[in-house]
Amino acid sequence: MSRPTRRQVLHGSAAALAGAALAAPVVFPGTAAARPVDRHGSSAGAGDAGGHEMPDPFDEMYEGRHIEGWPADEAGSGAGARRGPGGDGAHRAGRAAPHEGMDFVVRIDNDDLHVMRNADGTWVSLVNHYETFDTPRALARAAVRELKGADLVPVVTG
Repeated sequence: MSRPTRRQVLHGSAAALAGAALAAPVVFPGTAAARPVDRHGSSAGAGDAGGHEMPDPFDEMYEGRHIEGWPADEAGSGAGARRGPGGDGAHRAGRAAPHEGMDFVVRIDNDDLHVMRNADGTWVSLVNHYETFDTPRALARAAVRELKGADLVPVVTG
């Protein structure tokens, strides 16, 4: 039987070490190696979703369209109620609860715009799904420009 060469032993050791390093976050999910690191080198996930702060609510007219947005956790206990962007606690009638899994609710002329937060903290929507935005407000404004006066078509799931 032939003996392995030094080169074969070194390659095997390097492969085993690399495999162990890649498997550590899966095997030990609570360790620092498993937590994502933000752009500044600190671990994410302490306190806010994904290491990024939740954007401020907004409610404004933009190019003749009413745009508004608020964190989804501010939705009222029943469908159709939510806190106003000013935090005054006023409930507005006729509002549906946010879609499942949405962190932030964005509406254009009282129609839901489906938005999603990326892992890097940027935002995308169904209207501008190949372009990212720093805030939901910027995303809503871009969607208004892209719609060019057209109505927003509701997303039907299920």
